[in-house]
Amino acid sequence: MEPVLVTGAAGGRQGSTGRHLTAQLLGRGLPVRALVHTEDERATVLRALGAQVVVGDVRDLAFTRTAMDGVRCAYFTYPVIDGLLDAAGAFAVAAHEAGIERVVAVSQLAAGPQALTPRMRQHWVAEQILDWAGIGAIHLRAAVFHENLARIADTGDGAALTLPMGPATTELPLVAASDVARVAAGLLSDLELDADPVLPLTGDVVTIGAAAHTLGRTYHDTDPAAWHRWAVDFYGSTHAADHLTKLWEIFRVLSEGTGLYQVTPVIEKIGGHPPITLSDFAIHRPGH
Repeated sequence: MEPVLVTGAAGGRQGSTGRHLTAQLLGRGLPVRALVHTEDERATVLRALGAQVVVGDVRDLAFTRTAMDGVRCAYFTYPVIDGLLDAAGAFAVAAHEAGIERVVAVSQLAAGPQALTPRMRQHWVAEQILDWAGIGAIHLRAAVFHENLARIADTGDGAALTLPMGPATTELPLVAASDVARVAAGLLSDLELDADPVLPLTGDVVTIGAAAHTLGRTYHDTDPAAWHRWAVDFYGSTHAADHLTKLWEIFRVLSEGTGLYQVTPVIEKIGGHPPITLSDFAIHRPGH
């Protein structure tokens, strides 16, 4: 049986969908070739789970070509740092040359050519690159991960969730990283399964005030410039800070009551499980 190629398999400081997906595919009895950027304890854990681990940079075409050998389907994700389009280009070329039949790729909910953050526009370009490669690409346009919101909430004094999102009634679309991985697992374990080429994934829609309460915090609005300075230090990436600061502004401007965000049935249809709500996530997350 050919392995499923999974990029981002070690997981990182964001949603870690690749790590979730690796565990889910192995749990289904499917072999996984797990791509990791660094040889560390996370790679050791993946090997212990039964994955074939390869270490390298997906932006390196020679490495990615080698990683694609003997693979029919693959998962593409890239962290919110510089390099997304370089990675998508190398991945698309290697996948096309290898005759890959299906690629499931993580994108963002509002990706588009006129999207309001540079990262969202880059995701749309990455979608086009993968589509042009003729590799059966399916794009999972994910909402804000529960994990990312919780990580912000876990900083500071433990009492406040501080974000530049305006009033507490501002609405926020969310999704669990494990749900994104579960949809990807469904698509990669059955290549005959029919799906739209673009799948929005939203598992919960809550106000930021309610989200803070669910995470055991009180929501505090803050100045976007001040939050951006904090985020540069917190994430160690101007790219991530720029994207997230603009993202919170988008939600703030849209504000409450628009009905713009809806829970998407595809999570249960393909993932086989109702979406994990923020309340579910808060109850079961480690240490809480």
